[in-house]
Amino acid sequence: MLPPRFRQEAAFVQLYSPAERQRRNQSGWTLVQGILAPLQFLAFAVSLALVLFYLATGQGYALATGSIVLKTGLLYAIMLTGSFWEKAVFGRWLFAPAFFWEDIVSMVVLALHTAYLLALTNGWLGRDALMLLALAAYASYLVNAGQFLVKFRTARRQSASRAVPA
Repeated sequence: MLPPRFRQEAAFVQLYSPAERQRRNQSGWTLVQGILAPLQFLAFAVSLALVLFYLATGQGYALATGSIVLKTGLLYAIMLTGSFWEKAVFGRWLFAPAFFWEDIVSMVVLALHTAYLLALTNGWLGRDALMLLALAAYASYLVNAGQFLVKFRTARRQSASRAVPA
């Protein structure tokens, strides 16, 4: 929960202009993001369980590895389509002011997931180290997902407040 001062400041910052809100609502990329985000989270949750199972028991390496690769593929898909979404809504491929910090953290998430794939395919790390790298990537993903959930909640609140007569 944000301290009252930050909640008050957040209430005054409009996430979307009326034109951006209209473009967001009309863009097919909004639906794509709405489908990919929970799908990626589900893949993350399953993969996290498989990674932790492998680290705890030493069993299930192939399943854990496959799940990380799948989760990373979904991450690439959501990042690519997210850039299309930002272009459609804000006129910028990435780093629109409303999502600047989310995009910055997304770059860290992408870097860690990509590092995992590179280490896996090039044999740079052992099994346990790969799983720890995946956990680091997943921790950054959780931070990023939290950022986007806060923005989603803010957008819903602002939409609701616009619908209520003053």
